[in-house]
Amino acid sequence: MIDDRNSAARPSLALAMRSLLLADSIVLLRSRVSVVLSILLPIVVLVVTTFGKAQSRLGGSDLVIGLALILGLLTSCLLGYSLTLAHDREMGVLQRLRVTPAPTWMIMTSRLVVQVATNLIASAIVVIVGTILHGLSLNAGQYALILAIAVLGAAMFLAIGQALVGVVKSSTAINAIGRVLFVILLLLGLLGGSGILGDTMKTIGDWSPVGALMAFFSSVLSQATWSAQDGYSLLACLGYIVVFSFIGIRWFRWDAQ
Repeated sequence: MIDDRNSAARPSLALAMRSLLLADSIVLLRSRVSVVLSILLPIVVLVVTTFGKAQSRLGGSDLVIGLALILGLLTSCLLGYSLTLAHDREMGVLQRLRVTPAPTWMIMTSRLVVQVATNLIASAIVVIVGTILHGLSLNAGQYALILAIAVLGAAMFLAIGQALVGVVKSSTAINAIGRVLFVILLLLGLLGGSGILGDTMKTIGDWSPVGALMAFFSSVLSQATWSAQDGYSLLACLGYIVVFSFIGIRWFRWDAQ
């Protein structure tokens, strides 16, 4: 009888998930800097590249919009998510959540779902603004495909951020390493993929997280047919998600000790 009463008093998993999603959404919305930067920075890039010859020098509208989308994803996932998670761990928030009825996998899933949903909304805004400013005409299928790629990119950068938090314990160190990693990934994907650093760096850049995602966005925005490079880009993105998710789960600790 005692076990039955305890089972009846325990909240359902659906209720626990709804509560976590609501709480994580409120926390993310209150973090205005992260939300604004993930939208404002890409839009600034889109506006600036409409002047002069900036658009042609960067490779055209498809590459500019792809770059803007990636900047938003990198800022939100690699910098915002990893730092917030590390800060909550140091403040003991994660430890307190572990004593709630919600299982540990649900605690992390809620955060990831809210983050991906936010990235999806931000990417939709960036794509709409980008197509208007740069005079592109996309159909509903192309918009849907771009948003699907944005979700893939968000999952990839979130996996990298999760791995960073799993390997590094200090939020200060994560903040510094995340910023350096942000610059390295961006330069590797842009400069390496352009070929100006040589064929070897071009190959590395094409297979880098940013390079693979740029190729995906460029193909859709330029309305090109599916190519072998797109297949390689998809495999690269999925590979990064699997590898860094494993690292982030395997070495993640719920406290900073």
